[in-house]
Amino acid sequence: MAFENLTERLSKAMKNLTGRGRVSEEDLRATMREIRLALLEADVNYDTVKKFVANVREKASGADILEGLNPAQQVVKIVNDELTATMGEEAVPLNKSPKIPTIIMMAGLQGAGKTTTVAKLAYKLKTEEKARPLLIAADVYRPAAIDQLEILGRDLDIPVFQLGTDVDPREIVRQGLAKAAENKNDYVFIDTAGRLQIDEVLMQELKDVAEIAQPDEILLTVDAMTGQNAAETAKGFAEALDLTGVVLTKLDGDTRGGAALSIRDVTGTPIKFVGQGEKPTDLDVFYPDRMASRILGMGDVLTLIEKAQRDFDEEEQAKQLEKMRQNTFDFNDFVSQLKQVQKMGPMEDLLKMIPGMANNPALANLNIDAKQFAHLEAIVNSMTPAERENPDLINPSRRRRLAAGAGRPIVEVNRMIKQFDQMRKMMNQATNGNFGGIDKMLGGAGMDMSSLMGGMGGGMPTGNFGQKVQNFAMKQAARRLQKAKKKRGRK
Repeated sequence: MAFENLTERLSKAMKNLTGRGRVSEEDLRATMREIRLALLEADVNYDTVKKFVANVREKASGADILEGLNPAQQVVKIVNDELTATMGEEAVPLNKSPKIPTIIMMAGLQGAGKTTTVAKLAYKLKTEEKARPLLIAADVYRPAAIDQLEILGRDLDIPVFQLGTDVDPREIVRQGLAKAAENKNDYVFIDTAGRLQIDEVLMQELKDVAEIAQPDEILLTVDAMTGQNAAETAKGFAEALDLTGVVLTKLDGDTRGGAALSIRDVTGTPIKFVGQGEKPTDLDVFYPDRMASRILGMGDVLTLIEKAQRDFDEEEQAKQLEKMRQNTFDFNDFVSQLKQVQKMGPMEDLLKMIPGMANNPALANLNIDAKQFAHLEAIVNSMTPAERENPDLINPSRRRRLAAGAGRPIVEVNRMIKQFDQMRKMMNQATNGNFGGIDKMLGGAGMDMSSLMGGMGGGMPTGNFGQKVQNFAMKQAARRLQKAKKKRGRK
């Protein structure tokens, strides 16, 4: 999960404000010192850190408790807002041409994931907008670069235009654009050459390609794991090209967050997409507010929902939601949901998108084996049709039969049924808009992490800073869900 180290450091930095009726100068000074160190250790650009800390300090200095917020929550909100502002306030969409094709030119150093990103973005537009993209292979220098793009294109059923490695990239782009006009492709992606470092030859070639193609977008691909160097790379490209956006790759491996927090401030260029995985679907729109929430350990409910919407069948999803609302969710639905969840990515990463979960000690070293899902499915498959539809029928003797049928210990069957009951209650409350009920359950009154994680141990933190952040995050999530619902209703 991205930003683990930074999330942990920022949470610790703000702990000393817990339980105070007012933020004193001394408290604020100590907190800001820790925040500054946390950001510098995260490899955030020094000038960006200096500006960030000054803005937070100014807004938080001597602040009284706002209605419904304690001092700790208030500082969390100020830091959250400033993180959002530093990364760009809101998502920036792709520039689109008024007439086809929209031309997108990709640039970046070797090893940043440029070719893979080209294929991912083209696939995203193809699946979400029913677009007809064409990929132009203009990297004639890197060994097997053209082969890689052709393989990706074949796997994703996206055409690739290439003329081999003996033709000048400028000529490849000219002929590729002519081919796109002939085929009436509505998007054209130009995969340009990279280098190990910025040099004059590379930049001149990119300038020439840009002059020929007149792209609507020039997207720079940078490796998030290079931290502050990513911001410097972006700055170098921005000085030579009219960059319109940045794509951060390998974000799932970035535990620090320096690149995400520095690029917009250093270059003025917005981050438009982030890559977080190797699958074709592992490319997401960059939302600064959601990223800020994740950095502060407050989860990312909207992205979690979007992942579900992308991977779940819409009609089936509507049926499931209605069953959750009516509290008639059964084991058939449970298995169906498990299969869909596996498509969304590693379970430990999904769990950390839930407000309050990112800093939970029980998740620190969590690695859920895919076999666990198979074991759950085997238990359900051992049930009769009546038992699957009516979980209340499963008494102790039936549980022993299920354990024998699935070849699993009885304790595992009991744990799964308990987990199912708790999940059903949570989903019923969520679909009826009762986030307070979920908050209470997660706070230790009902569900603990040991039942959820199969004995991993450790419940949600209660009566401490983690709980306060969780409460605040839940409220924020509820507000965002309502806003998203209203926005969808207006479309």
